[in-house]
Amino acid sequence: MLKQMTEIMNYDYYLEKFRKSADQLDKEMLKKKHLEIYVGITLNSVVLKLYKKEWTNDKTDPINAKTRIFFAIWVNDETLKRNKVFYNIHALKLRELKGYSITSREFANRFRADFMQFERNWENVSVEFGPLTLMEGWEHFENENLENIIVKLANNFSGIEHLIDHTLEQFETTKIS
Repeated sequence: MLKQMTEIMNYDYYLEKFRKSADQLDKEMLKKKHLEIYVGITLNSVVLKLYKKEWTNDKTDPINAKTRIFFAIWVNDETLKRNKVFYNIHALKLRELKGYSITSREFANRFRADFMQFERNWENVSVEFGPLTLMEGWEHFENENLENIIVKLANNFSGIEHLIDHTLEQFETTKIS
């Protein structure tokens, strides 16, 4: 008789791994680029998010804001069964982002055109998604190397975060002085 496996992810274990990864990121570089870090649980996944407060309307709760852009790295029961660590950039409800006149599809197309020159730095990446997911990919899960994978992905994102700012500038309606 086949035994059915029921996996229950150890959230505390993975939260600790993700927090250790966040602690290894260059704080000066993050500050210089105005990038914020969040580590927590979202949609049954342990996640590390990088974002800028400028990429949302809700400066008090940018993690849960309706309108926002962020980079995420995550694991959950399903990704672990597939031996994968996932990552993506989400752009949610950009039509409502104050100071800009954005259509999501046009924003995604322009970002992706700029991103293509950096694509080689991202394993298993695709831009073949709707406009809410600007790009998404995965790396092989290796428990003993998980912290390094997370740090590498976060550093990769810090090298392309300017693409989001550049794309946003193209849709700006009001200059803040």
